[in-house]
Amino acid sequence: MIFYFSGTGNSLWAARRLSRVLGQAEPVAVADELRRHPSGDCVYELGGGECLILVFPVHSWGPAELMLRFVSRLSIRDYAGQKVYAVCTCGDTCGWTDRILGEALRKRGLPLAGCWSVRMPNNYILMKGFGVDADDVREAKLAAAPAALDAVAEAIRAHEGGVHLTVGSRPWLKSRIINPLFRRFLAGPDSRTKYYAADTCIGCGLCASVCPTGTVTMKDGRPEWGRGCVQCTACINRCPVRAVEYGGITQTQGRYHHPDL
Repeated sequence: MIFYFSGTGNSLWAARRLSRVLGQAEPVAVADELRRHPSGDCVYELGGGECLILVFPVHSWGPAELMLRFVSRLSIRDYAGQKVYAVCTCGDTCGWTDRILGEALRKRGLPLAGCWSVRMPNNYILMKGFGVDADDVREAKLAAAPAALDAVAEAIRAHEGGVHLTVGSRPWLKSRIINPLFRRFLAGPDSRTKYYAADTCIGCGLCASVCPTGTVTMKDGRPEWGRGCVQCTACINRCPVRAVEYGGITQTQGRYHHPDL
């Protein structure tokens, strides 16, 4: 069983490829599951030889916030030691993403058997110093990703485990200091956002339909952003006319979403 969270499509692509290579059912969106179960545990059943795979992007050197919310409510009925794996997509480095996820899973009685990272094009454009990759870097990452993901699938098929992440420098600082601050102030349930729609907005409503938390709503043909943004960047990167902006930062930034979207 594969669960995924994706904002701009990298992790959706990865989850779908894993499902095809491993011969599993269509992956399940955790955003949909959280909406379907607004309170209480999200309960599932696994067959005796079936594994659980979580696919998600790395946000600020930790698992995406919505995946952590899902894990905090995840329950496997009659759990009998089936393997739990994680595959995270990242632009560059992951910090201690595996440790953060492993701690969350252990609270649910689910040990993390293996964790891999797969480099994909960068899409975080909401802070100075960050941005999308140059065209050649983006294309190189997209070209290398299928083989990297197929190797992960074969490792899972062989019941291998361990941590296989591009950790990067100073992971303690990034994952234990910066990430909690990011989650609390920028991706928490009450977080405010600086998103807005420019005059070029055509009112298509795509930003609202792709928002995983319902933060974006349409009013009089224009999008409005409420509280609870998780910084997935789906609305800004997938706007067909580049009308969505974030404060005074993104006007000169590029945009990216996976080409299969």
